[in-house]
Amino acid sequence: MTTHSHCIDTRTARRLALANAGLLEPRWTQLPRAAGRGARRQRAAAHAIIRRFGYLQLDTVSIAGARSHGLVLLSRLRNLDPLLAEQLLQPGEPLFEYWGHEASWMPIDLYPLFEFRRQGLRRSKYWKRWMTGQSAFARDILQRVRDEGPIRSVDLDGKGEGGWWGHKPAKRVVVALWWSGDLAIRERANFQRTFDLPERVIPQSYRSTSVERHDAVRHLLRLALEGHGWATVGTLASTWRLSNMRPTLHRALDELESEGFATRCALRTDSGRTVPGWIPARDLDRAARLRRARPNPSSAVLLSPFDPVLWDRARVAQLFGFDQLLEIFKPQHERRYGYFCLPVLAGEHLIARVDLKAERAKNEVRVLSCRFESTASRRAGSAVERAAVTLALRRHADALGLALRGWRN
Repeated sequence: MTTHSHCIDTRTARRLALANAGLLEPRWTQLPRAAGRGARRQRAAAHAIIRRFGYLQLDTVSIAGARSHGLVLLSRLRNLDPLLAEQLLQPGEPLFEYWGHEASWMPIDLYPLFEFRRQGLRRSKYWKRWMTGQSAFARDILQRVRDEGPIRSVDLDGKGEGGWWGHKPAKRVVVALWWSGDLAIRERANFQRTFDLPERVIPQSYRSTSVERHDAVRHLLRLALEGHGWATVGTLASTWRLSNMRPTLHRALDELESEGFATRCALRTDSGRTVPGWIPARDLDRAARLRRARPNPSSAVLLSPFDPVLWDRARVAQLFGFDQLLEIFKPQHERRYGYFCLPVLAGEHLIARVDLKAERAKNEVRVLSCRFESTASRRAGSAVERAAVTLALRRHADALGLALRGWRN
């Protein structure tokens, strides 16, 4: 039976997660401070955040005034131009889009690490389902891209002029070719993907680099640990969708331990239960310092439900005592909180969740609902809690350049 020579409590693990994610005060974080208004500085700061986690998860929903990838950046960079979040993936930028955690933008130097995934998706049931009988069509698509240039995803929906790209399986075949690495996503405009040949998108040095699956998994686990601080093996695996790879995962973690990078560490929950996990060795001293920290409860931000600290629902419940619900796909009458609720982080606690609707035509972002976590005052909230929510809402509205409506402190 494996023993854990180190142990941290829930509060310390929570603070470490927030510090590593850049969501505590600057003196406790390892991410860049607020970006200035210069476009180059803002872009560099955004890239630093993506590099810290290894990914920036994408999502289409923009009802709160920015899509998830924009919300993640806005929560960490006070003066960020929200339009920048939609323009990060462009030719020449050090990013690529692929399946990392989910569909994500990732640093370009990670491209070789996902060869095992490109090969695996080529053997998947989805590839077979989408590509059976489509080999000749796939060759035609690749030849057409080679001869005529990139394909916009909007052209694959069968709308407008239709024609050749209106052929029913075109979009599925193009996506499957992206999965396998035969195509790459060149850029996004209005969140619409443009597909091109990988040699026009990915630098040759990354396309020609070969990384064995085991080495790739070890590198990805290292990135996951750096982003999370303390984490279970399940969380580390989910960070990169490393399913059905338990022997590889444990071997890689053992190697990271022998190299001195990672160490086994149990979490002691508030109820006295111990949960086995791992932590970067260098974070042990940092965790001890964070135990003595005093996060400012009046420093508050809105978080995307897909933020790196929130997408693992079990982890959020464990560290924050917060039930992270996403109710987009529920009928309205079945929703407890709202369509696309943004949790409010104040200091080190998730104190509330707000449902917002931004309307550019009216130059406003409206608060549809706000629910507080304190059991005694779910609707009203304490004076301190309401002040924190007010700060987070105003910061969000100001970043979007919209007036805040529907909220009274």
